[in-house]
Amino acid sequence: MQEQREQQECSAQYIPSVVQAIAGPDRTVYAYFTDGSIHQFDMKPLIRKGGVFKRLEDDRFFSEALTVLNDTVAWDLSGMFDPRTCIDIDPVSVYASPAVRDPLDNDGAA
Repeated sequence: MQEQREQQECSAQYIPSVVQAIAGPDRTVYAYFTDGSIHQFDMKPLIRKGGVFKRLEDDRFFSEALTVLNDTVAWDLSGMFDPRTCIDIDPVSVYASPAVRDPLDNDGAA
């Protein structure tokens, strides 16, 4: 219920758009948004459901095929960066995940 309310508030004020995605530890993704925020999205619950997400069990595919397509976190299935042949995640759902510090920021500043 809380997540649904956050998603509604998010879409009324800001339409999330991902500009960069980086594989994180333990099947998570760091998503960088146009508003400057970074959110860490946990893919494990979706992977456990199987179906189209089953392919993401492969560590190499998870990290190497990860990209941004359709303005969101996506995995390129064809190797052609075709937005029609990818696994993509609703950007509002990704934006609703916890905001985090930049994992690439070596000085530890927020």
